[in-house]
Amino acid sequence: MEPDDPALVRVLSYNIRSMRDDTDALARVIRACEPDLVLIQEAPRFFRWRKKLARLAHAADLVILTGGGTAAGPAILCDLRTTVERTEDVLLPLTPGQHRRGFATAVVRFGSARLGVLSCHLSLDEDERYEQSGMLLDRLAGFGLDHAVAGGDLNDRPDGRSFRRLAENLQDCWATRPQGAEHTWIRDAPHRRIDAIFATKGIEVLGCGVPTDLPGVTDADLRAATDHLPVLATLRIPAA
Repeated sequence: MEPDDPALVRVLSYNIRSMRDDTDALARVIRACEPDLVLIQEAPRFFRWRKKLARLAHAADLVILTGGGTAAGPAILCDLRTTVERTEDVLLPLTPGQHRRGFATAVVRFGSARLGVLSCHLSLDEDERYEQSGMLLDRLAGFGLDHAVAGGDLNDRPDGRSFRRLAENLQDCWATRPQGAEHTWIRDAPHRRIDAIFATKGIEVLGCGVPTDLPGVTDADLRAATDHLPVLATLRIPAA
């Protein structure tokens, strides 16, 4: 890759349910997707959480970039191709009676392409979730970069207020260039798309969706790994 060439980056967003399921299946799914960045939700947060997350990163041939217990669940993993400029874990305001939420964030480089990255898990409460969606947009703007990506478990459908707020300001990668399956929550009916990856407008989306037809990703592993399905986006990031 020449210094001023755009960078091809594979971003995976995945709710891993605190690694309470089949972690071998989880690692196989992640490895098969060959991601540069993994935006994790529900990373282990309590007893020996760092050791558990490190074990998953090692099994998936990745390293921990930031997050986990320090971000109340969201985390970011990356490959060794990723150059890390800075990281910050952000705890969001706590609403009485609700779970603590946070963002795991980083600024990274792939060659001369710089990218802001954010992993999130938004609230189950509609009003709190809407407020958090605004905080997410503010946080992306606060990177001060031309290009950024955010992904996570939104706990909202595409016609919901919070999802629509994000899609009105960013590219909903699946809607922009669908590739693979749509629905990320299939444990009951109707199936729903509540997990998503968003990118700022200057990023080219080459494909995004649940990687059900990717070599090495099996239905058995997807169902054993956790109670969500992953979202994989292939993005072309312009050089800075």
